Amino acid sequence: MDLSFYKGKKVFFTGHTGFKGTWLSRILILAGADVIGYSLEAPTEPSLFEQTKTAEQMKSIIGDIRDGEKLKKTVCEAKPDIVLHLAAQPIVRTSYKDPVGTYESNVMGTVNLLEAVRACPSVKSFVNVTTDKVYLNKEWAWGYRENEELCGFDPYSNSKSCSELVTYSYRNSFFADKDAPAISTARGGNVIGGGDYATDRIIPDCIRAVESGKEIILRNPNSTRPYQHVLECLRGYLTLAKAQCEDKRFVGSYNFGPDDESCVTTGELATLFCELWGDGAAWKNVSEANAPHEANFLKLDCSKSKTVLGWYPQWGICDAMKKIVEWEKAVQHGTSASEITDKQILNYFK
Repeated sequence: MDLSFYKGKKVFFTGHTGFKGTWLSRILILAGADVIGYSLEAPTEPSLFEQTKTAEQMKSIIGDIRDGEKLKKTVCEAKPDIVLHLAAQPIVRTSYKDPVGTYESNVMGTVNLLEAVRACPSVKSFVNVTTDKVYLNKEWAWGYRENEELCGFDPYSNSKSCSELVTYSYRNSFFADKDAPAISTARGGNVIGGGDYATDRIIPDCIRAVESGKEIILRNPNSTRPYQHVLECLRGYLTLAKAQCEDKRFVGSYNFGPDDESCVTTGELATLFCELWGDGAAWKNVSEANAPHEANFLKLDCSKSKTVLGWYPQWGICDAMKKIVEWEKAVQHGTSASEITDKQILNYFK
């Protein structure tokens, strides 16, 4: 993808202080975009956003997407060309502990941002980022396509299914005119990458374990997920936002996930990590009593993104894991997080 399209473009997006949001911020900064982020404070300590000092290179606004009035005022003042929606309560297990907060953020947060876009005539393109978990999971062996039934099981997945439906309704109800913004949703697979410090995610759990000299604990080593490097889906979101900005015929829903050979079990992913990390890294399976429901098999069919947008995965699972180990060990040995992050971005987009 040629990032030159984004040079000088005013891009507003939510969730910029998170792991995925920080990587996106740095892509857009390197592309020469005018970047405005709106988010809660960084969700982890440490955080990639703080490590990379990204706030110094963009307009960073701390706010809650549940605050509709502030969000609308902020968007209208920014007058962006493109709006991307990444802010969410993103953890399945947290959604069991706080279902109300999860629905408030993931459903009403989407409504609030769409209302803000309605009030801002400068917006030409809006992409709502949801998840691969929006589909009714039938535990079958083939990937889900964009026209499959939406019905996430747990509160997180279900709230993202609702966010998809909200976006669909708003697109048809309020953005149908030819001069209205182009509205789409993007469904990404499980993202991995350097600088992720979230709880209940496989790579951060691996990093924390090996750095403390402990074995990695896996709850579900036989569960299959569409793991991909964070740059893969971010390129997908940017490709979609650009395409529909130039031609509204591209609006719709799109999957962004890895090819079949990179859809591996959690155990296979952890084994690959241990092999590349070295230093005696190992994992073990520990069953958890009364564990909340999690899908066993999940894969995306990305034929539409490949055919319509010309988007293809660039890094397989081995390449992705090599980049993660490279990132983590570089930071361990004194390289700044911003330097190694930007280096990997430039390497990926070259």
